Amino acid sequence: MTTALLQLGLITVLLVGGVGFLVLLIRWFTGSWRPPIRSRRPPEPRNRPVEAVAADLRRLGRQLSLVPAGTPRARRVGLQAAYDDVLLEAARLLEVTTTLSDQPPGRARDAERSRLQAALEDAGLVVRG
Repeated sequence: MTTALLQLGLITVLLVGGVGFLVLLIRWFTGSWRPPIRSRRPPEPRNRPVEAVAADLRRLGRQLSLVPAGTPRARRVGLQAAYDDVLLEAARLLEVTTTLSDQPPGRARDAERSRLQAALEDAGLVVRG
């Protein structure tokens, strides 16, 4: 019984593999099959305009300052994470060095956030509006 099943499985695999191989041969001979073209270097990431990043910083900063008492902690943490992401994006665009992403949540991260806001304002970006 098991040898019959093995033979049936082998015949099925050979049949499916043979048909697949024939399809590839036909595509190759007719010219409709081309190997995938790999680019030598990855595409450069597109940066958002600085104006859009600054507008997001001001919007998220306003939202953070207006979070009422009794709001779920997850909302506050989410807004803070979004604000930090946009701060890091602004720092990358303006080439301001920061260690914000390396800091754990707490006083050290809050201090680095304040320092980064001041550094971005010194670079000419209006962070607080």
